[in-house]
Amino acid sequence: MTKATRYIDGIIDDGASWYALRLFTLKLEEVRTYFTNLGLECFVPEQYVDVEGADGKLHPILRPIVRNLLFIKQPKKDKSLQKLIQETNYKISIIKKHKESQELALIPHDQMYEFRLMCNPEISMRKFLSSEEAQMKAGDEVFVKFGPLKGMNGRLVRSSKKYYLLKEIPGLGVMLKISRWCCVPIEKK
Repeated sequence: MTKATRYIDGIIDDGASWYALRLFTLKLEEVRTYFTNLGLECFVPEQYVDVEGADGKLHPILRPIVRNLLFIKQPKKDKSLQKLIQETNYKISIIKKHKESQELALIPHDQMYEFRLMCNPEISMRKFLSSEEAQMKAGDEVFVKFGPLKGMNGRLVRSSKKYYLLKEIPGLGVMLKISRWCCVPIEKK
């Protein structure tokens, strides 16, 4: 079984929505461990980076894409995420739908499922963007009908003379290289 297959097998869509948390600390691993110990599922987009080891050789290690962003699966009804955040020793905020709104940005399970699949660290033709950069990318809404991304939807954008499928969620966007011939436009209602 390859690493990519193990990664995909670990991504399960159980119908639960997710929250995006912005951290005001560089202790991402400590915060992730804190929430994991409380029984919450966490997700951090990561990629392989070559680091020189003590032997002078380069070794690939997983590093977070963004050091101040953590995704947490919506807790069961008996737990309040806001209360858990208030009880931490870390400065954290839940990303809101809009800057002026007090409503929390709850990421639907299907969007988060596809986003986590697209964040597979084994995929090399991938780009990560800030929310602002992702919103600046013009592109048509498409449904992928063929190929390894079959069944996903997002925006088809062009960057550096290549086509990418862009999936955007609060706080981050990810683009995977794709052939535009695999996509069909989504008809607007």
